[in-house]
Amino acid sequence: MIGRVAAIERGPGREMAALMVDGQLQDLFIDARPDDASPQPGAIYRGILDRTPKGMHGALVRLPNGQAGFLKETKGLAPGAVVLVQVSTATEPGKAAPVTQRLLFKSRYAIITPRAPGLNIARSIREEDARSQLGDVAKSAMAGADETLGLILRSACRDADSEDIAADIHVMRKLAESILTETSAREPELLLDAPSAGLSAWRDWSDPDPEEVADHIGAFEAHGVWEAIEALKTPRVDLAGGAWMSIESTRALVAIDVNTGGDFTPAAALKANIAAARALPRQLRLRGLGGQIVIDFAPGPKRDRAVIEQSLTAALRAEGTESHIAGWTPLGHCEVQRRRDRRPLYELL
Repeated sequence: MIGRVAAIERGPGREMAALMVDGQLQDLFIDARPDDASPQPGAIYRGILDRTPKGMHGALVRLPNGQAGFLKETKGLAPGAVVLVQVSTATEPGKAAPVTQRLLFKSRYAIITPRAPGLNIARSIREEDARSQLGDVAKSAMAGADETLGLILRSACRDADSEDIAADIHVMRKLAESILTETSAREPELLLDAPSAGLSAWRDWSDPDPEEVADHIGAFEAHGVWEAIEALKTPRVDLAGGAWMSIESTRALVAIDVNTGGDFTPAAALKANIAAARALPRQLRLRGLGGQIVIDFAPGPKRDRAVIEQSLTAALRAEGTESHIAGWTPLGHCEVQRRRDRRPLYELL
């Protein structure tokens, strides 16, 4: 199976979308279960600022249905203030959802950024002519907009039609303008639901576009998605040359253990560690794992750490999710912090 295929599967009350690239599962979106009413990443609420717990460096925000968010940036705000917030990361059931006032209205080609004015064009679009043309499209589409609204043009704009880009900007701008006025009421309310799996796929898999979109009953079966999902249910991930790594999630952190298989030579250890570093970001994304991550790489000399860290940094950067390598512990473990941008797969299934 060659090429990029987007497979859509719909079930009672929710949908799933999988991106297969040359027969390998590259990305996966799954809607929350129908009985899960917890705040989902990307949803925008009108909330009421509540109390500030001691030592928490932030404040709770009252959301609809008795739910709560946790807001860090509270400067200039007093309890009872009406705030527009967006769920920034996933959290465990029963915990306050991390929220931010830095709203993002994200679509296929454009991202509107309230309170962050200016135009930014994806750095992957390097051609000056293309950047100039996109600047003209953006200027026209944002004419008359509030000067506090910013705009980011995504890399998918590279090969897109100017009219489609302008239309996308216009829709996102109008959506942002309508929601930003929702501060007069005093009751918590969901203003914009989190994107569905299908919408997330349309929005994020457009660069380049999939060569096939399989949107029919049995699409996952036809393209091997169910088999790939089954593999994600087990901790073990096989690597080249008989090496493998184990990915296990706990309440406190995600633990990664890299093994060389039957070869215990230093060369085998470095090879396995580099393979694990390159494969790990995709595995974390597919499994919906983030937060604190501790990696126990296969034993090797300290001089190899720079090469391993370089491979891991490049893989994390290409994956796109906000991540940070904190360094190495005295016991030789590598620590990584990764934003929880999705719900864990084991919860969704």
